[in-house]
Amino acid sequence: MVRLPKMCDLIQAFDTPHVADIAATVRQQMQSLELGKIIAPGQTVAIPAGSRGIANIGLILREIAAYFSGLGALPFIVPAMGSHGGGTVEGQVRMLASLGITEQSVGVPIRATMETVIVAQTSNGMPVHFDKYASEADHVFVVGRVKPHTRFVGPVESGLHKMMLIGFGKHEGAKVYHRGILTTSFPEIVAAVAERVLQVCRVCGGMAILENAEDETALIEAVKPDDFSRREPELLVLANRWLPRLPFDDVDLLIVDKIGKNISGVGMDANVVGRKFNDHCATAQDQTRCRRILVRSLTKETYGNATGIGMAEFTTQRCVAQIDSESTRINCITGMHPEAAMIPITLPTDAAAVDAALQTIGMTEPENARVIQISDTLHLKRVRVSEAYFSSVQTLKHLRLDGEPYAFPLDAEGWLQDV
Repeated sequence: MVRLPKMCDLIQAFDTPHVADIAATVRQQMQSLELGKIIAPGQTVAIPAGSRGIANIGLILREIAAYFSGLGALPFIVPAMGSHGGGTVEGQVRMLASLGITEQSVGVPIRATMETVIVAQTSNGMPVHFDKYASEADHVFVVGRVKPHTRFVGPVESGLHKMMLIGFGKHEGAKVYHRGILTTSFPEIVAAVAERVLQVCRVCGGMAILENAEDETALIEAVKPDDFSRREPELLVLANRWLPRLPFDDVDLLIVDKIGKNISGVGMDANVVGRKFNDHCATAQDQTRCRRILVRSLTKETYGNATGIGMAEFTTQRCVAQIDSESTRINCITGMHPEAAMIPITLPTDAAAVDAALQTIGMTEPENARVIQISDTLHLKRVRVSEAYFSSVQTLKHLRLDGEPYAFPLDAEGWLQDV
């Protein structure tokens, strides 16, 4: 075993605007749309629920549904998560339940199907798939978290537009659009498909959700359909500003306790770990540069979907044993990202994985390595850093060491303590 550096807990101070009263804010935003002018009693309204671990999503969906019920309408939830949950009805309903979204918690029915209807074609002939139940609804209300996409760059990335494409498009739509990205740019596909959805699918509005760097609801804003293309790029600028970051840009070894679909579309946010444009090294467009990444486990909420593990160079046998190869395969092939499912070098314990990783960082001796350990890429307020960073912490006002340094936290059997 190589000599390992001392570690210390570190606290980051982020800019963290947050919504104090979630329910009241949702109600106020819904009222601002004045939907009573276009929605008649007895009409149905389809509301999407995605697979991301969005803070307060159950409460937000409940209040949106309650608003429509108050108009005398008949709202219902549809799972809107592309191929996630193994691409099955049961898997998607189970994933919603793991996020606290059930018929009991939201107060309206969940109508789940993997069947889609081709509701239109784009100007270049691309079929526009849409959830069957949502396509039959009198109205559709789009709900999504606006944030940087993990692979693509454009004025619109993840948010309301993507929900109209990949979410409502289910497995079939996701396959078509991701295939199209190999020959047509992501912004072009988003613009073309969203335009047709807005024209033919009776979208009555949307609710954009932004989160701060501590995984809290930072902004909830209702958007009229005609304003989607104008407002979402503006919100994306804010989301980028509030994105959680690692405390330092240059890292020899990043240790990630957990990855999963509830954390990010690729298990760990590529914007955070600096692998948005290349799975295994930072580019000039990345802010963060991690030479090696070690993934220790999957989240419970990902149900074995290990999408993104292929971005790491090292993992353990215990982590690999958690993988559901079928759901991982379906997700990565659908997303045209087979590399994300590739299994890294696999070692029997954390100790063995750390030892191997630190042998591949160049001329830096292991005890001098720049090591950061994080819980996951959503929760970065408290992390662990190695001794190589200690002096730099003293010069940065937004960082502070919490407690005294300690030996690298491996137990007698070679397993690390979680952050």
